[in-house]
Amino acid sequence: MQIALNRISEKREFMEMALNHFRELNPAFKPASDWETCYFESIRSNPNYSLCWIVADGERAGFVLYGIEPHRFLPRRTGAIYELYVSPEYRRKGIARSCAEIVITELWKSSPSKIQLEVVEGNEAALGLWNSLGFDKVSERFTLCAAPR
Repeated sequence: MQIALNRISEKREFMEMALNHFRELNPAFKPASDWETCYFESIRSNPNYSLCWIVADGERAGFVLYGIEPHRFLPRRTGAIYELYVSPEYRRKGIARSCAEIVITELWKSSPSKIQLEVVEGNEAALGLWNSLGFDKVSERFTLCAAPR
């Protein structure tokens, strides 16, 4: 199977697939107005981010968002894989692995001190993929949402 990454320029198609992705991670996901109006534009306007379709044998199979960001406190840069989504009908075919390998290779070209990512709790398939590619769990992230008003 041939895998390619093509830059995304189609907002509507991307936002539909992103919505499917986030609802799969959290069935209660309801996009706020700022997500609908700013998410795509914010990604596309930052030259440090790459947003690409995952193309498998000529068909759009998902998307990947990755980039390079400055270290918060040190004069280094960090590679980041923010999202990697493969549509359900394309899963279990090695597409995510092939895409991840391409992205990792691309990120290393920018000489980051490390490459990092997050896995949503309970996403065992993603955890298995990233562990098999050499990623180690180094922390747990906690969030506190604002109280309802």
